[in-house]
Amino acid sequence: MIPKTQSYNVAAHLPEMAKKQPTTAAVHFPYKQDKDGTPQYQTYSYAQLDVESNRIANALESIGITRGIRTVLMVKPSLDFFALTFALFKVGAVPVLIDPGMGIKNLKVCLAEADPHAFIGIPKAQIARLLLGWGKKSLKIILTVGSRWFWGGSTLSNLLNKSTDSQDFATAHTQSDEIAAILFTSGSTGIPKGAVYSHGNFVAQVEALRDIYQIAPGEIDLPTFPLFALFAPALGMTSVIPEMDFTRPGSVDAEKITTAIQRFNVTTMFGSPALIRRVGLYGEEHNIQLPSLKRAISAGAPVPAAVMSRFVKLLNPGVQVFTPYGATESLPVCSIGSDIILNETCHETDQGHGVCVGFPVPGIELDIIEINDQAIPSWKDELRVPDGTIGEIVVAGEQVTRSYYNRPESTRLAKIMGDEVGHFSHRMGDLGYRDKHGRIWFCGRKAHRVITKTDTLFTIPCEAVFNTHKDVYRTALVGVQRADQVEPVICVELEKNDSLQPQKLIKELQSLAQDHSITKSIQRFLIHPGFPVDIRHNAKIFREKLALWAQDK
Repeated sequence: MIPKTQSYNVAAHLPEMAKKQPTTAAVHFPYKQDKDGTPQYQTYSYAQLDVESNRIANALESIGITRGIRTVLMVKPSLDFFALTFALFKVGAVPVLIDPGMGIKNLKVCLAEADPHAFIGIPKAQIARLLLGWGKKSLKIILTVGSRWFWGGSTLSNLLNKSTDSQDFATAHTQSDEIAAILFTSGSTGIPKGAVYSHGNFVAQVEALRDIYQIAPGEIDLPTFPLFALFAPALGMTSVIPEMDFTRPGSVDAEKITTAIQRFNVTTMFGSPALIRRVGLYGEEHNIQLPSLKRAISAGAPVPAAVMSRFVKLLNPGVQVFTPYGATESLPVCSIGSDIILNETCHETDQGHGVCVGFPVPGIELDIIEINDQAIPSWKDELRVPDGTIGEIVVAGEQVTRSYYNRPESTRLAKIMGDEVGHFSHRMGDLGYRDKHGRIWFCGRKAHRVITKTDTLFTIPCEAVFNTHKDVYRTALVGVQRADQVEPVICVELEKNDSLQPQKLIKELQSLAQDHSITKSIQRFLIHPGFPVDIRHNAKIFREKLALWAQDK
């Protein structure tokens, strides 16, 4: 734990590591390929990353990007991205991080809500900013990473030409509750919201990840979500950035992932369920083994047991795939490993009991309360439901964010004030229950439950029943309005099978529905060519879009 007298700034770990292990690689980044297609990597040692981020921090302050300045960062994953991000934390500025693939409309809304004062971006981002009017009213400082054309402001290269490698920089001594960054949610259930991260939130996340997964200094990390690479210096790890389109993890070239793991002897990798599936299929087909991995971590959506089982076969005996449960607003909340899932809980999942996400992690207070779509201003013990009853998951702890930026109504709906001053709980927007062992079972998003005249159906339990069919890749429960009633409909995405007979499959699924009490009311099945999914993980299903599609059908 960081003593109360020390800075909570997550960037403070970087100069410490630069002193302890200056020549150790902090980041390996693939920047080009040889004639034979072998990737070549640029590398920053810890000392180099510290020096470069110091130079940039001084440059940022020279143009007015200082403590508390909200700063949009739109730079592709690169060595510049990592040095810039650490520089922003060092000066105490507030990076605003938005997935560029979330869509032009959502981007404009998010940038307007963030009300940024500064914009750091590559030329392509600067052109988009001008053409689409991003931040027109609030932006005062423009910094281009690359060539500047007609939009004014400064360029990073020009600023750095005025500095030397010997420039020191004193990392801002930020407080635990001081705003550190604004991270936008993926928007899987509506317009993305900017979660306000404090420096204390980041520190708590780092400590939780280190302790839960026993990560030690000197390990090698392969993060397929770039932001996770920023935790590496705090954990004393080396980050290997893979060759991939980070907005399309479900389409990743699995060979490039496995090659990077083998080349650098990667010990930890993070991947969305869609990426884990793709790498597992490739590994099985080509008899790949990944003996250096000590753990794999997958989050963003439940990982199907079949996907997990296939990936585990690439690992040494005893090495697990861990699936932490959480959200942008709070991560991690729970965690569970593949040993328990594959040997025990997946069988319950197949029977429609939900997906087990494990025990709450140390430091997290987790409650299950009555399902309620309205705001809950203050905590009452009577809100809790008995164990075994599906309700809304509510959490409190150091890694839980307090609010959304410029979204008072969203904050009001998502937070519950506690009895003690400063204490609050976050409503995850997820449904689940606690079993007799104290483990938590996830049953889907609250907004996705289907309420009919006679029953309430929950997505994850219902879908799991049909996901057991050999020709089904995944399913999605949606509600369709028919006259004055809501009818439950299962949308089906198929595994590749050229001999598949759709009508025969639907009859088999209808029969399967009658074998389980929770799915008896489901009669209608629609085959979909490919589910719309979130840009960040390619795994969260946009059920709202599927519902509109099903309604048309």
